[in-house]
Amino acid sequence: MVYLPTILFSMGEGAVLPLIPVIAANMGADVAAAALVASALVVGQLCGNLPAGWAVARIGERFTMVIAGVISMIAVAGMAFAPVIAVFAASVFLLGFCAAAFGLARHAFMTTRVPLAFRARALSLLGGSFRLGVFVGPFVTAGLLLLFGTEQAAIWFFMACLVVMVVLVLFGPDPEKTHAPLPSSSPLVEDSGEAVSGSIPTVERVGIFRTMWRFRGVLGRLGLAAASLSAVRSARQVVLPLWGVSLGLDAQTIALVVGVSGAIDFALFYASGQVMDRFGRLWAAMPAMVLMGAGFLVLSLTHDGEAAVLWFGMLAAVLGVGNGLSSGILLTLGADVAPKQDPAPFLGSWRTLTDAGGAAAPLIVSGVTAIASLSVAAALMGAVGLLGALGFIRWIPRFSPRQGPPA
Repeated sequence: MVYLPTILFSMGEGAVLPLIPVIAANMGADVAAAALVASALVVGQLCGNLPAGWAVARIGERFTMVIAGVISMIAVAGMAFAPVIAVFAASVFLLGFCAAAFGLARHAFMTTRVPLAFRARALSLLGGSFRLGVFVGPFVTAGLLLLFGTEQAAIWFFMACLVVMVVLVLFGPDPEKTHAPLPSSSPLVEDSGEAVSGSIPTVERVGIFRTMWRFRGVLGRLGLAAASLSAVRSARQVVLPLWGVSLGLDAQTIALVVGVSGAIDFALFYASGQVMDRFGRLWAAMPAMVLMGAGFLVLSLTHDGEAAVLWFGMLAAVLGVGNGLSSGILLTLGADVAPKQDPAPFLGSWRTLTDAGGAAAPLIVSGVTAIASLSVAAALMGAVGLLGALGFIRWIPRFSPRQGPPA
């Protein structure tokens, strides 16, 4: 009930993602417009985090997921029946908005209910569930295209995933009831059976913007380091295909290199949680950032060399290792520093900041490539990665992850 709805949602989303620019092009969009439509998903997710934090704090994780699932069905229907490109783009934006609500609901649930002793492993599994869906989804799309010969089949597959997910969340056992929130570290008032005079302590619910202001320190320091990690991750997905194109490789070779990098990334998602729980958050965050930062910097120096293709394959694998080691880090760090009794508003702010880093990276790569070159863009993202590593060294909270009961 915790991981299966996540897999269903991300599998349907992963099946549709590769087809968004294709469908937009079929509706008459040029390359730039098709890229803009595809980016509407990221923009929608960025815009949806703060409202999602408000919704989870007010109505709970379960009903937020149900509402997000129902609205996602409307968005998917809009994608299937869109008469013009504007309606299709609006549907993609709405889908990203709902994806933010779905992801934050699960993040808040795990934050309040998973003990510290194995929090990183649990959240790495949550991140791995998203990665599994995005990894498997394109293969499902390929099979559906082969079977039905139309992109609409993948859209209706997403609709089926959403229906099953909503039914599962709505009528299945409610994890919010079967798993009580962990006790807060703050002193609790015990029931002694005596009459109580004066006011009864209650949990203060703080709004989104007050939460952002109250935690501006951690958001402005650790949050920026986390945003740099999100930016480097996102840049990897853009730079590697473009690098293959700039080397003159065919689509099959590029897909193979990117696929191997993605497979390495997916294979390491649980190892990241093990490292964070056993040795501390820094020992996963810092190697991941150093590997990806150094990988981009070295890649930027190899474009015109004799072994450029070999370097491309090797460094794509290095970036995959770095990205795999970072699985679950953003979720775990957000859970670590969030207020324990009402984490949703803070997590909405945290995820907005990290998603902003991921959304900005492709724009930075595109702009720097247009002004200078792809090599300069890769070097810039490498510098961002190394600066982010320094930020993690300075600002990651120091505590023993072995507190609490053993896993």
